[in-house]
Amino acid sequence: MNCISKMAEENESREAPQTDNGQKILYRYYCVVFLFVLVLIGIIGKTCQVMFVDKSYWLGIAKEQEKPNRLILPGRGNIYSCDGKLMATSVPRYYTYIDFRADGFLKDVFFKDKSNGLDSLAICLSHKFKDRTPAGYKSYLRRGYASKSRQFPVITHKISYSDLKEIRNFPFLRLNKYKNGFYVKEMVQREKPFGSLASRTIGDIYGEIDSTGVSKGKNGLELQYDSLLRGVPGLSSVKRIGGRWTNVTEVEPIDGMDIRSTIDINIQDITEKSLVDMLKKIDAASGTAVVMEVKTGEIKAITNMARLREGVYAETKNHAVADETEPGSTFKVASMMVALEDGVCLPGDTVDVGNGIFMYKGARMTDHNNNRGGYHKITAEQAIWYSSNIGVAKIILKGYEHNPTKYVEGLYRIGLTKDLHLEIPGAGRAKIRRPDDTTLYWSKTTLPWMSFGYETQIPPIYTLAFYNAIANNGKMVRPMFTKEILNNGKVVKRFSTEVINPSICSEQTLAIIKDMLLGVVEKGTGKAVHSDIVRIAGKTGTAQIASGGVYRRAGHQVAFCGYFPADKPEYTCIVVIRQPRIGYPSGGTMSGGVVKTIAEKIYASHVRINVEDMQPDSTAVLLPSAKSGDYGALVSVLDELDININTDSLKQEQWVYAKADTASRQLDIEDLTLRQGLVPRVVGMGAKDAVYLLESLGLRTRIQGIGRVRSQSILPGQRIVKGQTIVLTLR
Repeated sequence: MNCISKMAEENESREAPQTDNGQKILYRYYCVVFLFVLVLIGIIGKTCQVMFVDKSYWLGIAKEQEKPNRLILPGRGNIYSCDGKLMATSVPRYYTYIDFRADGFLKDVFFKDKSNGLDSLAICLSHKFKDRTPAGYKSYLRRGYASKSRQFPVITHKISYSDLKEIRNFPFLRLNKYKNGFYVKEMVQREKPFGSLASRTIGDIYGEIDSTGVSKGKNGLELQYDSLLRGVPGLSSVKRIGGRWTNVTEVEPIDGMDIRSTIDINIQDITEKSLVDMLKKIDAASGTAVVMEVKTGEIKAITNMARLREGVYAETKNHAVADETEPGSTFKVASMMVALEDGVCLPGDTVDVGNGIFMYKGARMTDHNNNRGGYHKITAEQAIWYSSNIGVAKIILKGYEHNPTKYVEGLYRIGLTKDLHLEIPGAGRAKIRRPDDTTLYWSKTTLPWMSFGYETQIPPIYTLAFYNAIANNGKMVRPMFTKEILNNGKVVKRFSTEVINPSICSEQTLAIIKDMLLGVVEKGTGKAVHSDIVRIAGKTGTAQIASGGVYRRAGHQVAFCGYFPADKPEYTCIVVIRQPRIGYPSGGTMSGGVVKTIAEKIYASHVRINVEDMQPDSTAVLLPSAKSGDYGALVSVLDELDININTDSLKQEQWVYAKADTASRQLDIEDLTLRQGLVPRVVGMGAKDAVYLLESLGLRTRIQGIGRVRSQSILPGQRIVKGQTIVLTLR
């Protein structure tokens, strides 16, 4: 028992320490867990504080770590000609400035540093731009510093991106921008590869990029389609990521769409040159010329040239679409059309115009030949041929003197006043007054003077549309300046021909009017327009320009509007010239002369001849003149040219000559006779073959001239003396 009790006591004594150790471990575990819980509570608390209490503070800190959004400029769309030639595109240009009041501006470096200061900078700028001497640039920049300007131009003109990259490496300018105050302002410049061609119609843009990050159209097609051309700017921001500033694109920019115009560069070039040549010849103030495709209404050329100084003309205002002026005698055709439609007259009806002077309601009306006694009795069609004011006025008075409203309604019926919905902003409208319109004064003399083109205002392009309708079998179509809108080369919208008036008059009246217009050129005031190359029909016009309500002070406006070829019209053309100084003002000689030149050059450039249908030319060379010489080389060339040869008489294939057989249209290849020890005949050979042959026989050669051998100093058949020199003359 004692032993058992002792063992039990020993076991109890061993278990007691083990129990104490377990309690200690458990205690330590609880302590660790408690600490973790405290840390977790602290983290959660801090997170809640950051998220809710200090939210605005930390957002402010985050905001400081990124730079504000920057606009990514979109590319402005291009404008093309009808055949895809580039007419307008955007290129960046830069103005350069120095802020002399910048906080970090290094004055000592600027004035004293030899390699990185003002002296070196002035030399570099002078060598680069050559607009000032180094001393001039130095003085110029010193004045800028003295003025303490914050925006002092380094270079006074715009520069390209490549120039900007170069000058950024110039002395002083290559320093940090906060130390040199150098900065640039980006502009967008519209480049026109074809210069002034259709410049006013294509239009211009404002150079400065506005606050929305786009350039804006100023006039012409640039303004009309500005919303499509300008594109949509993107956004980028500079953020600090991983300790580095990184440019991040937030929104991609969308480049502008492209415009394909109806302008044909070749026709435009012809039109502009023809007009300017005439303006210089007669020293006119300005001129307008427009060429329109008959069937489609597409404007193939439009030019508006004004005198800048003596002998120098350039595009200023788009007179063709904007000018609301009195059209003059080109309007007589519309008056005659109305009269014919209403049965007032027939082409052969007689009208007495007397001696060229007609008094009506106390006003004096004259014909252009009144100083020569006038036309006296002429027919209605002759009144158009000879452009008689009195003749047309009397016809209109006969039919409408007591009912002028009917005459005006006839003009409206033709479609002269219909809105053409032109694509050029600022376009004018045809204005023809009505007797019942209280806003415009209708006098006793308005009707007859209106009949020959006064007291109405019609832009040249409206007159063009009317004459184009005559050429287009009575169908008036809207003048078009745009063919397509493209996005990344794909057609987004295609413009089609729009009919303004399906029939301006009856077929019978139209045929009479066409005959009259042909008679103007072949028998009347437009004889100067007659061409032996292409048949032209049209009408001359001469009008006095009113100034302050008084005529004769501002000179004349002369015009010609017509179409060609007259038998099957393809193009209609109007030319208006204002205030010529040299020569008698004449719509036929001046404006008509320009139309004639345009018509002939367009016709010549569009002629297509089938060569197979042409008659053979009696002087044509059917077979080439072949050189004598090496057989292999000669045959190789003739085979390449696909020329027939005959070698029936050939015995050896080394040295030969060719003889043309025109009857069989082939070349006969025959042997060139060589005799042992005798000088051969090398006349007709090329230099290479002649020299090779003669020197292989022991002779020395000397060549004079170029071409083929025409003579040799040692005649053929003489005995060869080795080492002897033979002179070959080539031509």
